[in-house]
Amino acid sequence: MAKLPKLSKIKDFIQKKGSKADSENIESTNPLATVFLKELADQLSSTRFFILFSLITLTGIVSFYSAASNIRGATEDVISNFVLIRLFTTSGSSLPSFTWFVSILGPLVGLSMGFDAINGEQNSGTMTRLLAQPIYRDDVINGKFLARLFVLVLMTLALGFFVAGMGIIMTGVPPTGEEVIRLLLYLGLSIVYMAFWLALAMLLSLVFRQTATSALCGISLWLFFSIFVPILADMIADAIFPVTKNADALTQLYNVRVSQGVSRLSPSTLYSEASVTLLSPNVRTLGPVLLEQVYGAISGFLPLDQSLLLIWPHITGLVAGTLIIFGITYTLFLRQEIRA
Repeated sequence: MAKLPKLSKIKDFIQKKGSKADSENIESTNPLATVFLKELADQLSSTRFFILFSLITLTGIVSFYSAASNIRGATEDVISNFVLIRLFTTSGSSLPSFTWFVSILGPLVGLSMGFDAINGEQNSGTMTRLLAQPIYRDDVINGKFLARLFVLVLMTLALGFFVAGMGIIMTGVPPTGEEVIRLLLYLGLSIVYMAFWLALAMLLSLVFRQTATSALCGISLWLFFSIFVPILADMIADAIFPVTKNADALTQLYNVRVSQGVSRLSPSTLYSEASVTLLSPNVRTLGPVLLEQVYGAISGFLPLDQSLLLIWPHITGLVAGTLIIFGITYTLFLRQEIRA
């Protein structure tokens, strides 16, 4: 009987050691990596991922087939210059180009990946249990965004490399180093473009409680920026500098510049102009050109560094917009009161 207290002390000592070891293991793990892997597994195993990937793959194959058919029927002079990147910009008689499909489906993919990132877990009650763990809030929001961004990178690179590989096999023309760099820059630009809409969808998911409301708001913003902003740009330009029959060339020039300036407030316009400049080296300017500038100009292709100088404001605008929107989402999530 005298040994029982000693046994109880040994049992308490072992339990304290075990709990201390468990706490040390929890603290030794990286919470950001844990959230990232959990979100990545959920996204890759979801039905939504397979639907989106199948949709993007189907549109990519259709646009590639149309472009490859037109390029094979082209003359040798066209074939000898930038065949690989022409596959992404060439459109068929009834089908648009690959870049057009990405400009339309990219926002939908980004919005569908993030419209329920926050409010989905809040409605199901898993957010409170997640935050009850020894995990900081910034690790949660960063892990969610990085996991979804990784999925976007995976889909974009897989589709881009598939189209490029099939183009090399069908045409038999090896790409040059500049073509490969332009293609990689275009794929990176597409990832940033979709990341912008992903950050916007996560912000809407944080602001609105219902997932349906955040999804409808995201689609409405996409339609506004893609369709209504160019229309409003023309209306504003015509109101400030009306183009009539008696309008001089300077008024027409100002009208075009105002219209382009307002339309570039849309991320869709920034992406479209930047992608065309990267994949079409013959594009030498993005604004109106006077006759004095055209006279004496030598036709040819623009070097890569000059193309980057043309679209540097577009890339900066897309990256800055993505960071600003995610920064707002980050701040609001840290300050939001989440209850069970």
